[in-house]
Amino acid sequence: MADHWWWRPGWRVGRRFHTWHLTFEDQPDVQRFVAAYRDALTGLEGLDLIPDRWLHLTMQGVGFTDEVSATDLEAIVDAVRARLLRIPAFDIHFTKASVTPEAVESFAEPAERVRDVRNAVRAGIADVWGHVPEAADGFKPHVSVAYSSADGPAAPVLEAVERANVPPATARVASVQLITLNRDARMYEWEPVAEIPLG
Repeated sequence: MADHWWWRPGWRVGRRFHTWHLTFEDQPDVQRFVAAYRDALTGLEGLDLIPDRWLHLTMQGVGFTDEVSATDLEAIVDAVRARLLRIPAFDIHFTKASVTPEAVESFAEPAERVRDVRNAVRAGIADVWGHVPEAADGFKPHVSVAYSSADGPAAPVLEAVERANVPPATARVASVQLITLNRDARMYEWEPVAEIPLG
């Protein structure tokens, strides 16, 4: 395992970032699923377990708040809203947790439906700016259960995840959230900016 909380380029304490996410405040089945894995991981050193309030599926960044004007952000919200009207709501499923070097996470299925939403968000950003931050490829939609907070062996984490017998979860994707994100307390925390419904 490796420490997830190293400071990525541009980040520092106090700096905030506009980004599009799916959040799960009103998704009890996802919360049940994650809670079961949290229980399985409780007591292991070097993990930051993610509470229900901060469960999310990272979609698409916009930029640091000191680099994005309010006018541009409003225009992006309007453009994304128009794009998302063309995509109907749908369900995604989380079947099991996986261990990666920096996290315990569960991948969304079918990933293609989530990619369609992300592509619509990216198209809305491009409508305003003519370009889109962050690469289009490499996107693997997932929800994290815990972040690694230290370098150390993966074996205890792998064993705990493999022992857990957690029924799959279903989430309804009916909207996308624009949030203002910070990571000052070694957790991704945010304030909502806009919620855009799918068509």
